Amino acid sequence: MLSKKRNCPLAAAVRVGLLFVVVLGFVTAGFSRERGPRVEVVCPSPPIPVRIDKRQVLVYELHVTNFDTAPLTLKRFEVFANEESSGALITLADATLSAAMTRVGEAMMMSGGAAKDARVIEPGGRSIIFVWIELQPDRPVPTTLKHRMGFSAAADSAKDSTLEDFQVPVSQDSVPTLAPPFKGGTWLAGNGPANRSDHRRTIMAIDGHICSPERFAIDWVKVGPNGDSRHDGPTRNENWWGWGEPILAAADGEIAEVVDGIPDNSPRVLPPVTLDNIAGNHVILQIAPNRYVTYAHLQNGSIKVRPHDRVHRGDVIALLGNSGNTTGAHLHLQVTDRNSVLQSQGVPFVFEGFTYLGPGSEYELGKHISLPWVNSIPRGDAVIQFEPVKK
Repeated sequence: MLSKKRNCPLAAAVRVGLLFVVVLGFVTAGFSRERGPRVEVVCPSPPIPVRIDKRQVLVYELHVTNFDTAPLTLKRFEVFANEESSGALITLADATLSAAMTRVGEAMMMSGGAAKDARVIEPGGRSIIFVWIELQPDRPVPTTLKHRMGFSAAADSAKDSTLEDFQVPVSQDSVPTLAPPFKGGTWLAGNGPANRSDHRRTIMAIDGHICSPERFAIDWVKVGPNGDSRHDGPTRNENWWGWGEPILAAADGEIAEVVDGIPDNSPRVLPPVTLDNIAGNHVILQIAPNRYVTYAHLQNGSIKVRPHDRVHRGDVIALLGNSGNTTGAHLHLQVTDRNSVLQSQGVPFVFEGFTYLGPGSEYELGKHISLPWVNSIPRGDAVIQFEPVKK
C-alpha cells in the first residue's frame, strides 16, 4: 500500500492541479471587489452627543495607520448620518482636512521649522483625524456615523482608493449636568471645547493605552472688575483674581482621590513636570458610575475633603491655586470615565445655565453680548457669567 501511494500517476496529479485552479478562479470571480486602501482605522471612544448653545455636537477621533509599503495621502473625508448615501454631515479636503489632523510624533518630525502635512501617512505611520460635527438645531442625532475616506498612493489618480463604509456608533450615554464649581462671577473658559484647543489635541500613551482625558476639559480663569485676570502685575499669586476662590462640588458624589502637599508655583514659572505632579493638588469626585470630575491645580493645603467623603452640590472642597503644570492661578476641570487624571477618556458635560458674554478675544467691560445658555457646555475660550449657587 505504501509503494502505491509513492508511485501516484502523473496524470492524476495534473487533474488535481487543474481542479484547484478552476476552484480558485471561481472564488476569485465571486469576490472581485477592490480591496481598498491598506489602512487600519480605529475610533478609541465613540462620540457622546453634547449641547453647545442650541446645537448637538459630536466629538471623536479616528486613528489611521498605513499598512502599505508606500506613503498614502488622505485627500477627502466625508461623514454621513446612519445609512444615508447623500448629504454629508461634514466634508473635509485640502487645508480644512489638514487642519483637522495630526501626525503621531509630529513634534519629532519637524522639518525646516514646519510640520509635515498630516494627510500624508508614511508606511507604518499613523495620523489622527479630530472630528467635530455640529448638527443643525432641528436635525435628530444619528445612531451611526458612516465614513468615506479617499486615499492616493501617488500623483496618478488611477491609483486612488476609497474606504467606503467605515462605521462608528453614536453613544447613547447620558451627559451629566453640573452646577457651577464657583460661587458665581465672570470666568474665561480657557482652552474649552473646540476642535483646535490644546486640551482637545492632547493624546497620550501610558502603560500601553491611548488616553484623551482632556477632550472636554476647561481651564477656568477668573475675570475681575478691571476686565482682566489679574491686577497690579502678574508676578504674585495674590494678584490673580481667581487665587483663593472657593471651589465647589458640582454635583452630589463621593470623593475618589485627593492629592495635596504640592507647593504652589510662582506665576510665569513652570517647575519640572512629571506624571505624578502634572495636576498639582487635586480632587477627583465620583458623581455617577464611570463618571468622575477632576479639580486640578488647587491651592496647597486648602483641600477640605478626604477619600470616601460624601459631598453635596455646592459644598466647598478646596481653594483655587497654582500648583502642578500651570503658570497662573486657574482651575482645570474635566469629566472622565475612570478614576484617573490621565489614564481615562474625557467625556462631555453641561451646566444647568450661564450667561454667554462672547469670546475672550473680544471681551470688553460693558461692550459685550449677554445671552442665556441652558443645559450647555461653553464653547472654547468663551467668557461666561455664573449666577450664585443655590444649595
